[in-house]
Amino acid sequence: MIGKGFAVNERGKINKVAIEPKVYVDTTPTFGFTNYAEKLNGRLAMIGFIALIVVELSTGHGLIQWLTNF
Repeated sequence: MIGKGFAVNERGKINKVAIEPKVYVDTTPTFGFTNYAEKLNGRLAMIGFIALIVVELSTGHGLIQWLTNF
């Protein structure tokens, strides 16, 4: 049995030691070509492409001309 944050033994007495959480080990890869990294890169590329279109429409110039015009 389990009380509010404490374990109860077989005699019904509260154990004053807090319940230890179960150990969780994350085995998913966090480096390299993961699904998360590929989705993030694709979304950032889409945002960059839309930003490029907005710059071209608002200035009337392409990216290279807009960057080299001081």
